[in-house]
Amino acid sequence: MEILLLFSAFVIATCGLIYELIAGTLASYLLGDSVTQFSTIIGAYLFAMGVGSWLSRYIERNLLAHFVRIEVMIGAIGGSSAAVLFILFDQVASFRFWLYFLVGVIGILVGVEIPLLLRILEGRLAFKDLVSKVFTFDYIGALFASLLFPLVLVPHLGLIRSAFLFGILNTMVAIWMLYAIKADIIPRRGAHKAAAFTVLVLLGAGFVWSERIQSISEASIYPGTVIFAESTPYQRIVVTRQKRDIRLFLNSNLQFSSLDEYRYHEALVHPAMSAMKAPRKVLIIGGGDGLALREVLKYPAVEAVTMVDLDPAMTRLFSSNELMTALNGGSLSSPKLTLINADAFLWLREQKPAAQRFDAAIIDLPDPSNFSIGKLYSLTFYRQLKSALNDDGIVVIQSTSPLIARKSFWCVDNTLAAAGYQTAAYHLFVPSFGEWGFIIGSFSPYRVPEHLPEGLRFLDLPTMKAMFQFPPDMAHVATAIQRLDDQPLVRYFDEEWGDYLIY
Repeated sequence: MEILLLFSAFVIATCGLIYELIAGTLASYLLGDSVTQFSTIIGAYLFAMGVGSWLSRYIERNLLAHFVRIEVMIGAIGGSSAAVLFILFDQVASFRFWLYFLVGVIGILVGVEIPLLLRILEGRLAFKDLVSKVFTFDYIGALFASLLFPLVLVPHLGLIRSAFLFGILNTMVAIWMLYAIKADIIPRRGAHKAAAFTVLVLLGAGFVWSERIQSISEASIYPGTVIFAESTPYQRIVVTRQKRDIRLFLNSNLQFSSLDEYRYHEALVHPAMSAMKAPRKVLIIGGGDGLALREVLKYPAVEAVTMVDLDPAMTRLFSSNELMTALNGGSLSSPKLTLINADAFLWLREQKPAAQRFDAAIIDLPDPSNFSIGKLYSLTFYRQLKSALNDDGIVVIQSTSPLIARKSFWCVDNTLAAAGYQTAAYHLFVPSFGEWGFIIGSFSPYRVPEHLPEGLRFLDLPTMKAMFQFPPDMAHVATAIQRLDDQPLVRYFDEEWGDYLIY
């Protein structure tokens, strides 16, 4: 019995932390603002555990029976939590209330269990052994969960299936106790078994049908029909189709619409590329959809393109799916392309100075919504990038909306200038996103080019020149500099887009 109860401490810590990691990840997918979501969810969970520990004092009799009941309740609530939250997201006005309500309930139940476990084991072990063993198993469980979640669960099972799996684990521990412990210790054993097996069957059904549940929930969240969905170690990729409109979402954030993506990608690439006489070697960081690459390949002088994109699932999708290759013109199959699936920050740091220099760098990354992406907008990154550019090289960076996120936009400009570049900012209207902005960095003053490639759908010379003019509500503002140890850009982005999304 002692081994069973100590194993329960391991399960309690593992499952409890997994449920909260799932809630934090799901919240960042659906609500954005991942830094705040994770911080507040973990904080709320720990606070709720404290409340649960305090409430455990009122449980005075039948400790094992209460422990089994709570284990089954955690299995039922925690195991179904991801599915419930996905379904509720588009159905209720106060999603955050239900998110934190579930986090709080799970935290209280977990908080009740540890003191109960200590009291159940009291008298079986010396006090010092009791405390050390219970908390040793508890902390080992937390370590196990923290390693298992990003390395196995998210990439291979997804959030909904992972939650059901650990709900099953919680319930099986309760069932194990019901069979391993003498009948006279747990009253109404038959009722407990019936409840536990009912929960086990329901969680098992949820596990089997988790993809269907996810599809139903995503169908209500995304416009049109979901035609592709995959969870990777880095993100949730969803592609939808509605009549002629194909859209890509990463972690629920729109990346492009096929109806107007050409505006964004022509504006991203051509003001920088056309300013050069004959760009031969080009670096693309991000851009795994191949759409920026499509525009780069319109320059006959380009001999080689190196693309560094973190997620192989993205580049695999956009190089093999017929709908996607029709959008990017099969650019990811170009013999000129060298594709590297790696963290661009680490990849750039590992490049030897002058080993390979580029004429142009196109930085097409997701918005700086968290510290992991924020490092790719930092002073350190831009300084590292300088060593990879030729003396007359040029870089262009997608830099969010100068209208909605004015401080965020100019923080990119100010950080680039602090890294030693001469900057030129510009913007345009993309119907799917609204007003959107870009920053060019170079080592000599930038001049708007006098020529463009043929066959562009949106960009012409008068339009391009007008893009470099900013009205007063988007004009330059002073900001802090984005650094690795202090990332104001992430805070600006959270605040500005958070205010906008409220309304």
